[in-house]
Amino acid sequence: MRNAALPITLDAWLARLEAAHPVGIDLGLERVAEVARRMGLLDVHIAGRVVTVAGTNGKGSTVAMLEALARAHGLTTATYTSPHLVRYNERLRLNGEEADDVTLMSGFAAVERARQDGEAVSLTYFEVATLGALWAMARRPADIAFLEVGLGGRLDAVNIIDPDVAVVTTVAQDHAAFLGTDLEQIGREKAGILRSDRPAVLGSISLPASVREVAGALGAEVHALGEAFGREGENEGWRFWGHIPDIAIADLPDPGLPLDNAATALQALALAGVNLEAAACRRALASVQLPGRMQWLGQWCLDVGHNPHAAGYLAGRLASRPCAGRTFALLAMLGDKDAEGVIAALTPVVDGWVTASLAGGRARSADDLAARLAGRGADVLHRAATPSAGAAWLAERLAPEDRVLVCGSFLTVGEVLEWLAHDPTTGQTVDDTSVSEEAR
Repeated sequence: MRNAALPITLDAWLARLEAAHPVGIDLGLERVAEVARRMGLLDVHIAGRVVTVAGTNGKGSTVAMLEALARAHGLTTATYTSPHLVRYNERLRLNGEEADDVTLMSGFAAVERARQDGEAVSLTYFEVATLGALWAMARRPADIAFLEVGLGGRLDAVNIIDPDVAVVTTVAQDHAAFLGTDLEQIGREKAGILRSDRPAVLGSISLPASVREVAGALGAEVHALGEAFGREGENEGWRFWGHIPDIAIADLPDPGLPLDNAATALQALALAGVNLEAAACRRALASVQLPGRMQWLGQWCLDVGHNPHAAGYLAGRLASRPCAGRTFALLAMLGDKDAEGVIAALTPVVDGWVTASLAGGRARSADDLAARLAGRGADVLHRAATPSAGAAWLAERLAPEDRVLVCGSFLTVGEVLEWLAHDPTTGQTVDDTSVSEEAR
């Protein structure tokens, strides 16, 4: 595509990026680092401080709480996450606002110019997205930037930037085709974001030993949940404590997100040099929002959980919130995810299932999911061609006291969010840009 005319709309840019590289996921830093060097991104500070977050589950909620906490303390912020649910613009937030189309397209154009400056370098959708976001951040450096790893850690495009604080939330099996199934090896990949003599915040009490081994070999400063920091209590009125620096904040609100991740965010922000103020922390945690993570819209609960670890957390949350009616699950997943593990975790809290097919080469069919459920004796009520068709089928049959869990993929939740946006009973407004095929 050398010298080809540049797209003039965001949708056109995204279509171009989808088709630009022979494979969607191509782990490694050599290509992306070369283009970053040409763009000057390796010679500048993209923000006053940088916090990078890796992990199998909990990255998105941790980053959302980090951003809310930093803004409540008066800091300017830049936040990069992936994938998006409904609008690509969700991936880059500047001072709490989604980046506009012009900012994103300018970043893509800067990447394209650098990519073709000399020997052309082929980049994936995610690599261009990351470089474009970093370029936008560097143009107007914020007080603090938060970067969410897309996949793994060591070889993820985000890892070209050295963080001041690195966070590992959880380590579980996911993306087996790229990371394998050995938890110790997966832990090493996640720990690849750690840096020598800089804080490493470990946000789970059950991380594989390899994470600490990597930290020890690097000489990173380990701050582990349950040791250097932690929490006491559940739901409303919980308490955070940390030793470095010494701090305790009581009577914290329930953010509706995992409290271990909330404690991890508080510790990471303190290690980034923020003097935590109790009132600001309470204000931030009471107002933080993260679409697609235990997001309730009337009778509908939407969560992007797509592996057994995430499904287990969902099951626990639903069990702690009983309803007078039935609990239905609308499940659609990609073919490279552990469907059996997700089904096993959710079966105890689900009364009836609707399966749906996803589009694309990595999709798993509704029939495949239904067969797996039937093998466990589960009640499969309907098989739908798409998640939105499944949602429409369920909506006609729900009693007022029933509820629906929508899960299995970012693609699933994004599509049903769009469908619900047209349902006046939800009171929600969602734009109609679809989730990209690159969604993981």
